[in-house]
Amino acid sequence: MADYAEKMLVTLVEKYRKSKKDSGSNVIARRTKITPAQLYKNYNKNDADMEQIEAIHFAARMFRQKGFLTFDTEGFSSEIRSIYLVDDKIEEVEKYLEEHYGYVSKATKRKEAEELITRYEGRSPAAEEICAELRRALEQNKIPADYRQKEDWLKALVFIENNQKDLFLREASMLIFGDSKYLENERVLGPVCKKLWKQSERSRMADEMEDEILEEYHIRREKQKLCLKGNVTFQIGEKEFSLDVFANGVEFYAEDLSRMEKIRVHTSKFMTVENRTSWLRMRDPETTFFYLGGYTTRLQRDFLKKVYEDNPELAFMHFGDIDAGGLYIHEHLCRITGIPFTLYRMSPGELSDERFQSCLHMLTEEDRVRLQSLKKKEGYRQLAAYMLENNRKLEQEIISYYEDNDRA
Repeated sequence: MADYAEKMLVTLVEKYRKSKKDSGSNVIARRTKITPAQLYKNYNKNDADMEQIEAIHFAARMFRQKGFLTFDTEGFSSEIRSIYLVDDKIEEVEKYLEEHYGYVSKATKRKEAEELITRYEGRSPAAEEICAELRRALEQNKIPADYRQKEDWLKALVFIENNQKDLFLREASMLIFGDSKYLENERVLGPVCKKLWKQSERSRMADEMEDEILEEYHIRREKQKLCLKGNVTFQIGEKEFSLDVFANGVEFYAEDLSRMEKIRVHTSKFMTVENRTSWLRMRDPETTFFYLGGYTTRLQRDFLKKVYEDNPELAFMHFGDIDAGGLYIHEHLCRITGIPFTLYRMSPGELSDERFQSCLHMLTEEDRVRLQSLKKKEGYRQLAAYMLENNRKLEQEIISYYEDNDRA
């Protein structure tokens, strides 16, 4: 059974904090109101669970006694029509939630935001801009929803803008976060690079990837290899090189792409694969497999565009994890290459397959936020809705494992 005491107070508090009353800009005085159906959707139905209803009534009576809220009922019955926050008690209610449920009050959030400003203001131009944004929000009695995420951006910007050593991207990530891959996370690297471009004295060229701005701060990605498996020939000058003799594929440095005059794919399908294990496992004589590894880099983009231009009849597909990250990787891939990659085995069918049930994972709160955004996009609407409704996601390695065994 849901904890209706917590849910009732949190719903009222968050509604108040989102209202104009909180910032003092309201013109018409309205009470902060919720209905029992917002807590338990079947509250007004004939087949409602009486235990759930009584739990709501008990919580409402308890908090009325504490002076946190009031409520009115339907006529002479005990059925509650509406529940109202006692606005003057907002800070006391948040303190109660903090003590009993670990809720983060607005006062605590404000203190954390103020500490961020004190810690990072004036330490680099882009970091100072973020601190100024935080100051303006606090002056309006607002706490930015992403203020905690901003700490990652501030850490990275202060380091990058003051860096004087030649570093690889993952070395920089280790020095900033103690984690070699954390900086590459799109929720960190993307916003950080946008801030750096905004501070830059030059404009971003049309063909420049967002993270190339880091090179101006002595930070660059590791020398990149491209991984390919399938019946493909490369033409370099008068010579042709065939890959089909290498059953497990080949790796070559991306810099060699500039020497390739023609790339001929002799299969009917071309598939990008998000994770290396699945790329190694996948095999099909009618498909060429390209290891993507995550968000598409500039050199991968240039290679894929070359393949697309040289093979106009080729069908392009993408195979990745069935989670929010996997879908965003596909969206990014299509957007920066201009190639209409279809999704391969990334559907509700895989999530409901009996063979994969022991490998399913529940969604995190962050997953839910990202999937709600994806639900608005035509190509992802059905899958995102299914994932949200069924609270499940799946990594691709188990799918490629069974697919390979099915072919054996």
